[in-house]
Amino acid sequence: MNSTARTLRSSVTVTGAGLLLAATGAVLAPSATAATTDSQPPALAVSTAAPAEIGLAGQPVEFTTTASNVGTEDTTSARLIYHIDGGAGLPPNAVSLQYRLSGTAWKTVPLTLTGTQFSGELPESFALAAAQSRTVQLRLGLPMGTPHHGDSNGGADHLKLNTLISYGTSGAANDTDEDTVKVDGLTAGLSGVPTTTAGGPGVTFGATVSNPTASAYENVTGVLFTSRYATVQVLSAGTWKTLKPITAGNEPDVYGFAITGKDSALAAHSDAAAKFRVTYLKNTPAGKTTVHPCAFVNEGSTPFTGTTFCGASASITVKAATSGTSTPTTSATPSTSATPTTPSTSPTATNTTSSGTISGTTSGTTTQLAKTGSSGISATTMTASGLITAGAGTLGLIALRRRRTRA
Repeated sequence: MNSTARTLRSSVTVTGAGLLLAATGAVLAPSATAATTDSQPPALAVSTAAPAEIGLAGQPVEFTTTASNVGTEDTTSARLIYHIDGGAGLPPNAVSLQYRLSGTAWKTVPLTLTGTQFSGELPESFALAAAQSRTVQLRLGLPMGTPHHGDSNGGADHLKLNTLISYGTSGAANDTDEDTVKVDGLTAGLSGVPTTTAGGPGVTFGATVSNPTASAYENVTGVLFTSRYATVQVLSAGTWKTLKPITAGNEPDVYGFAITGKDSALAAHSDAAAKFRVTYLKNTPAGKTTVHPCAFVNEGSTPFTGTTFCGASASITVKAATSGTSTPTTSATPSTSATPTTPSTSPTATNTTSSGTISGTTSGTTTQLAKTGSSGISATTMTASGLITAGAGTLGLIALRRRRTRA
């Protein structure tokens, strides 16, 4: 009160009413301060209904987070923060998170990677009155790169998803919710692979690319790898159509044939299947050769790149051709383009999940997960022996990087 008194004494124009107003102001100011100090922070809670699983390199899967004000104080700035941890096998562009508070447009939650954890906050806060709640729609994905630039290394078999709720600018979390999301991926398989004789009528078997996950997939290219001595046909509308081999410029002896058309789509929990006939030339060296199914997601301009899923290979015993047997004399000329020349042979996705049983012995890469070191380079590649025709030497080594790591 001393400073107030000094002010009043120094003014010769202050009236009695002015004195009363000044005195009232001096008394009310501490009361206002006390009211601000006694105000209680809002009591917020959060619950996330996380997706059970998502597909590696697949499209995002929707889920929800519900923010609740369980206290008696309103807030005008509820905040949602997310931490996503997939271990050391994920590159910086592996994870995506989107949201929408209203309307139909999805918006991006910016994510930063620190160590093994991706973190991000909804760019928009929202009001939450006492005893009220609000549900936010979100989508979580593991794109592993961008369209036609898929990451060839790294992955995860699960994600740890932590949701935090806060208010204002304090940053302190009022409540958290912890979830685990399973990560799976495409599978490629063969069924009914028999043995054959070089120059014989050919062997017939099935090949399937399956999507067992909740994610839809885009830009999928299924490939069957086999010997350079092979002619491969696909059954389309009751007619056998010869496929043109696909090769990569740096691996000219590795021959691939399209199981699906380039950049095909697979719905969640669906398959793409086709029947193939493989005929080996008369001059094919006797011994064992293999057929090997793989699927590439977001393959780039170079064939056999992108996020890679390979199934078990199957061995075919090639015997010496017998006299009097009709023999093909040439195979189709390989193409160094990733685009198959027979788009009409693309199989149709179905809702079946059975791909049959692989016949014969298996070798090479299987559907087991590969270990990835801290550098992100896969420790498992398809060995050259997976594409060797006995007596013919190595057909080439293609580094088919595996899809994820196992903890």
